[in-house]
Amino acid sequence: MASHLDLEEQEQLEQLKAFWKRWGNLITWLVTAALAAFAAWQGWNWYQRDQAAQAAAMYDAFDHAFAAQDLDKAVGVAGDLKARFGSTAYATQASLQVAKLQLEKDKTDDAKQSLTWVAEHGADGGPYRDVARLRLAGLQLDAKAFDEAAKTLDAIKSAEFAGLAADRRGDLALLQDKRDVAKAEYQKALAALDKTQDYRRIVEAKLATLGVPTVVDTTGAPQ
Repeated sequence: MASHLDLEEQEQLEQLKAFWKRWGNLITWLVTAALAAFAAWQGWNWYQRDQAAQAAAMYDAFDHAFAAQDLDKAVGVAGDLKARFGSTAYATQASLQVAKLQLEKDKTDDAKQSLTWVAEHGADGGPYRDVARLRLAGLQLDAKAFDEAAKTLDAIKSAEFAGLAADRRGDLALLQDKRDVAKAEYQKALAALDKTQDYRRIVEAKLATLGVPTVVDTTGAPQ
């Protein structure tokens, strides 16, 4: 009986050896690759957490400079954020805020550059970038750079900004003395804006100056 078991064990051992000889290298490679991938994944997660922590600390320094209205320091920290952590929301938010501060300090060209960076490189793709485009288009309209403003507005794709983009296009058309186009764009803006938004009143006022009466529902509330 013992001899029979020894033969079975020997046969199993030979089969195992044959299997390992045929597949051992592949199995070892797969296991090694899996371990390497896991280690890389762990390392990437650690790197991401470390980068986020550093970016948050740097943004805190920016926030203090912004609150103190220290333009030079705010611009410097925002620049560091863009250089080191440009893909993060911290860099995007800092650039949007520094553009606001630059405008308050009459640094319009610098504000345009800050907004252009967000429009082209802002985190999370659409929303942040479209906020920057709306603000940038406003500055371009102020500078009568109508072709540039039109291109900036055409780049806005987020549905939530459709109403505001149409309003800006109405402003552009009005500045170019295209009254019918302006009316149509303002009407698009009014249709796209939520009825609870206060900004609708501004659009209604623009339409009123063009001879388009405010629509009133049965309760007497403006539409």
